[in-house]
Amino acid sequence: MTRRLALLGAVLLLLVLGGAGPASAHAVLRSSDPADGTVLKSAPDSVTLAFSESVGLLDDSFRLFDPAGRRVHTGEARHAPDHPDTAEVAFPAGLGQGTFTVAWRVVSADSHPVSGAFTFSVGKPSPTSAAIGTGRNENPVTGGLHELARYAAYGAAALLIGTAAFVLLCRPPDPGPLRRPLAAGWWTLLGSTVVLLVLRAPYETGAGPASALDVPALTHTLTTRPGLVLLARLALLAPTAAFLVRLYRRGAGQAALTTLAMGTALALALALTWAASDHASAGIQVPLAMTSSVLHLLAMAVWLGGLMALLTTLQGATADPRGTGDGSGPSATVARFSRVAFLAVTVLVVTGLYQSWRGLGSWAALTDTTYGRLLLVKLAAVALLLAAAGRSRRWTARLVTAERAEKAGRTRGAGRTAVREEASQ
Repeated sequence: MTRRLALLGAVLLLLVLGGAGPASAHAVLRSSDPADGTVLKSAPDSVTLAFSESVGLLDDSFRLFDPAGRRVHTGEARHAPDHPDTAEVAFPAGLGQGTFTVAWRVVSADSHPVSGAFTFSVGKPSPTSAAIGTGRNENPVTGGLHELARYAAYGAAALLIGTAAFVLLCRPPDPGPLRRPLAAGWWTLLGSTVVLLVLRAPYETGAGPASALDVPALTHTLTTRPGLVLLARLALLAPTAAFLVRLYRRGAGQAALTTLAMGTALALALALTWAASDHASAGIQVPLAMTSSVLHLLAMAVWLGGLMALLTTLQGATADPRGTGDGSGPSATVARFSRVAFLAVTVLVVTGLYQSWRGLGSWAALTDTTYGRLLLVKLAAVALLLAAAGRSRRWTARLVTAERAEKAGRTRGAGRTAVREEASQ
């Protein structure tokens, strides 16, 4: 059973963390004015770009290049009034004739940078146009470090929230071995959040990691939504540490309702720091999408982190795994986790279906887009995992039935012994 749990945990970890990546499309340019390839009779006063979702603007979000490839000074980029998905920048007078290139770089609602370029001509197209490279969306080293820290943050949140929920809801007979996973989750979440905050500026601009400690850039990060969200996550780790101390001082079996309420509030607040920086915070049905995103993350944490906690508990159990029959043995803990996991999986599936519908936009996108094809693969993986979970629930039911039968047998045996002793007297 332990080996099966370890295998299931590994598969779940790959599935969840793989899904934590940029599964859905980032912001894409829907239209521009002037449009790509347009030939205008006179120079435009400005350029307007409309994206598929709200975008964040950088200090250098738009660059204009003349036919010779020289950069032209423009006004400051800004959002169109009441349209966070539309950006505009003013052009100087007297652009001249020929083909001009607009290179752009913005930040998607899910905090990922995207970039591109297009051309327009004034009067007539130039015989040749300067090749303007928009560069990568991200520096490979910076991007790799950022993704590693992001995956670590997801894993740490699952370990921290899931293990704490396991202690509170499943009441293991000896929660002592779970102190180390809780500490590891807390410290990993702290470290990964600091790394994400420091790397935020070079990640957005596509710079190398050496610029991570640039003070002006770091100061700017602290004024942006992703930066503020990461700061909020760091601030929440202090009361989270106090909660963990309170949890272990009281003991798993003596946790008061106030302790449970405190843990729930902290888990919701931590999950909100992810929902506030992904696609749920932009587009249609934002309140419902934010709620779904928070519940999805918490369900993932309770299921995956709880599974890891259960595995640790079973590995550390030295007594008969069926326990003493008084509801405090490992089998009783397994039974409680089975019920909690069933609820978590239900929430995970419901919220996942809603978020998939919201992200796809149409049934054709299931096969026509990378996100849709990845979603089909994930759905197949989830079906296999649910089948494995069903077998696990049946095993749990047999274990609990055997424990009850053994307890009843011991009771009958004790009764017969008492009768024989009374008769012999």
